[in-house]
Amino acid sequence: MNTPNPALVTERGARALPRLPLLLLCAAYVLPGVIGRDPWRNADLAAFGQMAAMASGRTSWWTPTLGGVAGDTGLLPHWLGAGFIAMLSPAIDPALAARVPFALLLAAALALIWYTTFHLARTDAALPLPFAFGGEADPVAYARAISDGAVLALMASLGLLQLGHETTPELAQLAATTLFLYALAAAPFRPVRSRIAMLVALPALAGSGAPSMAMAMGLGGTIVCSFSSYPQVRRYAPWIAMAALLAALAAQAFGAWRWRSPGLDLAQLPGIARQWAWFMWPGWLFAIWTLWRWRRHLLHRHISVPLVVLVVGLGANLAMGGSDRALMLALPGLAVLAALALPTFRRSTAAAVDWFSMLLFTAAAAFIWLMYVAMHTGVPAKPAANVAKLAQGFEPSFSWLALALALLGSAAWIWLVRWRTGRHREALWKSLVLPAGGVALCWLLAMTLWLPVLDFARSPRLWIHRVAVHVPPGACVAAPGATTATVAALEYFGGWRVEARRDAAPAACTYLVMITRARPLPSAPPGYEQIAEVQRPAERDERTLVFRRSGAR
Repeated sequence: MNTPNPALVTERGARALPRLPLLLLCAAYVLPGVIGRDPWRNADLAAFGQMAAMASGRTSWWTPTLGGVAGDTGLLPHWLGAGFIAMLSPAIDPALAARVPFALLLAAALALIWYTTFHLARTDAALPLPFAFGGEADPVAYARAISDGAVLALMASLGLLQLGHETTPELAQLAATTLFLYALAAAPFRPVRSRIAMLVALPALAGSGAPSMAMAMGLGGTIVCSFSSYPQVRRYAPWIAMAALLAALAAQAFGAWRWRSPGLDLAQLPGIARQWAWFMWPGWLFAIWTLWRWRRHLLHRHISVPLVVLVVGLGANLAMGGSDRALMLALPGLAVLAALALPTFRRSTAAAVDWFSMLLFTAAAAFIWLMYVAMHTGVPAKPAANVAKLAQGFEPSFSWLALALALLGSAAWIWLVRWRTGRHREALWKSLVLPAGGVALCWLLAMTLWLPVLDFARSPRLWIHRVAVHVPPGACVAAPGATTATVAALEYFGGWRVEARRDAAPAACTYLVMITRARPLPSAPPGYEQIAEVQRPAERDERTLVFRRSGAR
């Protein structure tokens, strides 16, 4: 028996978000940070270093290594980045060339979320109830309005802000996950397209370094489709099984079957709960409301399809001891569920979200502007002193373009707040405009006003320049046990041949680099003499010790 759904939507409430403002908002979210910066420390730098080594021919494309140490991640995203570096360099800086395809992947994820939600919102169980005397929303207009809300919900997710703008395999996994969602959602309406999408999505997810999640999603999708009330969707289940088989074969071919889970310690649960609360804000608030208001529809496609992705992402996060990169793959499903709360949200709750978002992001934007003014004028004195202390040696650089973009973004935020606090209560997506706009604003301001100081602190360029004073170009540098990001920095920015294997001969290279936080500092290894001690910018406790083989000049 069909249970009436809780959605009551008027014709005026189902109006779509105007395309130009939506596209400008997406551009303000996707593009900042693509141009004008170096790869940043840790995962971003490690992935780029692997791609640059492959593009330059310093390592194999099938079995890539850095410093003689094999990589431990998916091949497909690295092929993508390396391919763009090879195609666009030297006309375009390799770091920018590598970021181009990943910016396109983020844009594709936003577009796929829109189409996924559009198809799910058009299913019979998801459509709003008709009114006794007419005036209810047109089904297509309703689906479009819900889809706009899903895009806003994904952009508003705090956890996606940094991870979604890195050049890392997890962004390819996110795009593959949204493609999987689209394939399931479009099955009743676009049978050929959805089959092709499924056959691409799961193998791409496995080839990008997440084969276990591809298997879990394939299993969940098969179960959902097998019990569907749509005959064409039930016939779709074997295609999902076929895609899962292809994913297993792809993982085997790419050597992606590696157990990365450290296991879950119960003592970690409070920390993981806090992580979920901020990482998935504000989507989890909307999604919980969706699951409550649509609780009699949990087996219907518009709830069960995104729930598969959400459950797999949360399960992987727990299994991997709170991995934020696994949790990121839960965000597409969360965004769809969050959008489905919009036609059932209470006005008081929506107002609370609006006021919280307005206050939070206005305060954050004001803080960014305050620090920017302090960096350039020295007033207020205390923030300026804090910047000078945290980024010793940093000299602010002024850019009219960055200032103009920041002013335009701030003016757009003021206009958006005035619009939302006016009498605009009809549109379904209204409750997610301020969260998404606030996240986009803060990211734009950070990537314009703060970009020089962030690049100073997080780029390895200055650190490598300090090491290069003591190590000649082209030298062999031993860095046993160094992180992948460190090896990438030494190879790409320093231009040295790096030996990072722990079991390599102790004196394999003339120079040896050791990064340590130990006190007192370790003494020189046998056969080496210390020639320098270098400090990385914005790292007060870390020291880089440079050694040279005894007798070498």
